[in-house]
Amino acid sequence: MNKVANLAARSRQPRSASHILDQLSTAVVILDNELSVALMNTAAQNLFNCSFSQAAGKRLEQLAIYPEEVKQNLKLAIQNEQPFTAREIELKIPDSQSELVDMTANLGNLPKTLVLEIKPVGRFSNIAQEKTDFDRNQTNQILIRGMAHEIKNPLGGIRGAAQLMQKALPHESDLADHTEIIISEVDRLRNLVDRMLGPSKALRIEDVNITEVCEKTISLLNSEFDSRLCWERDYDPSLPEINGDQDQLIQAILNIAKNACEALINVDAPRIKFKSRFVGQFTIGDVRHRGVLRVEISDNGPGIMKRDLQRIFYPMVTTKSSGSGIGLAVAQSIISQHKGSLNVKSEFGATTFSINLPLLMAGDKLPREKSR
Repeated sequence: MNKVANLAARSRQPRSASHILDQLSTAVVILDNELSVALMNTAAQNLFNCSFSQAAGKRLEQLAIYPEEVKQNLKLAIQNEQPFTAREIELKIPDSQSELVDMTANLGNLPKTLVLEIKPVGRFSNIAQEKTDFDRNQTNQILIRGMAHEIKNPLGGIRGAAQLMQKALPHESDLADHTEIIISEVDRLRNLVDRMLGPSKALRIEDVNITEVCEKTISLLNSEFDSRLCWERDYDPSLPEINGDQDQLIQAILNIAKNACEALINVDAPRIKFKSRFVGQFTIGDVRHRGVLRVEISDNGPGIMKRDLQRIFYPMVTTKSSGSGIGLAVAQSIISQHKGSLNVKSEFGATTFSINLPLLMAGDKLPREKSR
């Protein structure tokens, strides 16, 4: 790491050095003799929730709150040219959850410069957990689709038999009413199975503005729910359009946001926040993407119990007495078709669903899935 740090410190081609640092998954920040930011890679920008242009020239303590002992060690490292390592320190980052990190300070090649390597302690375990969740969700989708098709076949037979019985019976017979109930219930079950399967049509790929998708979702929910509900917006206007199916993405975000609205019915000062950001060097499943677009839908409701967090994306699983347990499963299916991921974090008073969608590079195309 020292070789990379020294190259970044002395290079006369900062763009080239920045490019090298941006390939690292470890957050790297180079500080000058005033402990101000001179350079930071993409991983560091993601960690501190800001761009390099926003952070350049600012002192590290302006980007995050961390223990006083670490501040003193940084000052001593500059003054005495003595590297140090701090384990499991808490970084409190504005507009983000706290991160537990390991921090190593090494000396740069230029006098009075420090190179910080910051590794979130839970980040790699989170990636492993997300990979496990991703694989499990893919397996569940295969099992659900197989089971759904097995259910639909006998339902078709039941419906056909009921129709034949209905034709054979006199119209005034009470039994004719019973056959109508059978047909109606079979149709209801078929519709339920279709919803479990998710979208049945191939994706209609077009350029999609994610801000417009969020705004359309808000407008759809505005008239349905409590007027006390406060909608907060924190969009990144510099985000590019993505390749996707706009209607399906609206449906996915609508399902998530509707759940949030329902969770806030008995909450004082209910609030839902939509936030969009660029995240570099992000892994979805086995694929590491150079950039993804992240949409976060957050609410200040009662939260989701820990035992339910791993189950809420399964079909027919719901924590609501009147819920069908289909909405989040469909949302995850849609996001998966877009090669993205859907995650949730929750505690009392703060639940956040995060949608990560790959930002395709020039010449890339999102695969079109065949109709079932």
